[in-house]
Amino acid sequence: MSSKFQPLRNFYRKLTNPLNFRVGITTQPTEAHSSLTSIAQFLYETDPNFENLADKEHSTINNNAIKIQNLLKRQSDCSKEDLFLALDRIAISLTDDLVMNILKRYRSDWKPAYQFFSWVLRGGNGNGYSPGSAVYNEILDTLGKMKRFEELHTLLDEMSKRGNVVTEKTFSILLNRYAAAHKIDEAIEMFYKRREFDLELDLIAFNTLLMSLCRYKHVEAAEFLFHSKKDEFRPNIKTRNIILNGWCVLGSLREAKRFWNDIITSKCKLDRFTYGTFINSLTKAGKLNTAVKLFRAMWEKGCDPDVAICNCIIDALCFKKRIPEALEIFREMDSRDCLPDVVTYNSLIKHLCKIRRMEKVYELLDEMEKKKGCCLPNARTYSYLLKSAKKIEEVNNILERMEENECQMTDDTYNLLLKLFMEWDCEERVKSIWAEMEKNGFGPDQRSYTIMIHGLYDKEKTEDALRYYSEMKSKGMVPEPRTVLLVNAMNIKLKEREGQEAVMGAMGSSGTRGKGKRRGL
Repeated sequence: MSSKFQPLRNFYRKLTNPLNFRVGITTQPTEAHSSLTSIAQFLYETDPNFENLADKEHSTINNNAIKIQNLLKRQSDCSKEDLFLALDRIAISLTDDLVMNILKRYRSDWKPAYQFFSWVLRGGNGNGYSPGSAVYNEILDTLGKMKRFEELHTLLDEMSKRGNVVTEKTFSILLNRYAAAHKIDEAIEMFYKRREFDLELDLIAFNTLLMSLCRYKHVEAAEFLFHSKKDEFRPNIKTRNIILNGWCVLGSLREAKRFWNDIITSKCKLDRFTYGTFINSLTKAGKLNTAVKLFRAMWEKGCDPDVAICNCIIDALCFKKRIPEALEIFREMDSRDCLPDVVTYNSLIKHLCKIRRMEKVYELLDEMEKKKGCCLPNARTYSYLLKSAKKIEEVNNILERMEENECQMTDDTYNLLLKLFMEWDCEERVKSIWAEMEKNGFGPDQRSYTIMIHGLYDKEKTEDALRYYSEMKSKGMVPEPRTVLLVNAMNIKLKEREGQEAVMGAMGSSGTRGKGKRRGL
């Protein structure tokens, strides 16, 4: 088994890792997936070292990524030329996996990511490596997230010269980031640039644009496009669902009702998503009884609710402290051939934690771990448990349980732990979490710095809090308004204290001189 099977070794690790089936839309493996699993399984069975080799390669990539990460940290104040020379001296062969690993470590810190990638595009260390689409998309997403659109455009121009690296995923990222930055005109302009990259201007692409606008609350603009482009892009029920969902997420029940009625009067047949979206809107607007009636009506009309709709009703009932009714629907799901998933359990666990029904919580957790598959606890499950923890021992037990179930940490989990340990004054654990976040590429992000600044201020460590604030600003992160107010107040207090110390110092030296004169007399 030579290196020609190396990509399949990596692929086998992904296929056989249950974590890779908890982020997709479907919960059942596809036929293609089964075939690919069989190939990887064959290689695993015919080569006893198959998985060991994959683990070894993964470890090598991580070690090389850490070396480059440490170099970027040491050279952070150096010129671009000096940084490139330092990177040139590292004898590491570049691959997509390695470059991606490094870029993911800087999702909240665009400068080192962009400097490193500029070196890669210049030719790296001369091993002939050329980045693939996924790598370009990763750095584009980071730049867009940090609102570095000048650098983003420079990179996009570079991609256009290289050919075949701009994909549907690329445009999805670009539209999302422009919409997130409230650059509506630029998002629409970018959509029409698809032609320059030989990508079709079809309904699927148009729906992606509408989705991006709605996701970031530009629903009015999205609906205007929906109506004005009907001749160019003939809408279907999916297009209408996007706008309906936009109004629902925005929390405008009046507009959601208006658009719901428009859908009913149109020739489009309502699907589960249409019902689910409107039911969700009703629950968020406090119209729970109406939502439950519509939910029950779905069974009668033969449009059986799926697990997502059941989850919505269960969560809304729990929120209104109608937990017995929620548990009743939860028990009904099995009999109606609508199996619960991790989201179902999470809704129940979240609200049961709030009322401290911990015995029931751990009963449900045991059930999830036993069922596995789509019910296996995820980071959010454990986050609810961590939020309810009162002692360090409880946190340790929860983290141990996470590890046993191979549940990966997320930036939310890290920030939650950071907040807990700051509140409990566990300085060593705070340092450990911070270092682990840096190492694993989960920040520290704006939330991490906010937790540290406010936490240190509460502990009267003003200088340390201001140091973290300065570091956050140097990374291009925008502080929350409450953090700006707090820092301004800290600076005023610091100046007042320095002024008082200066006065006291002057008085002390003056008093000393006076005593000296009196002694002379």
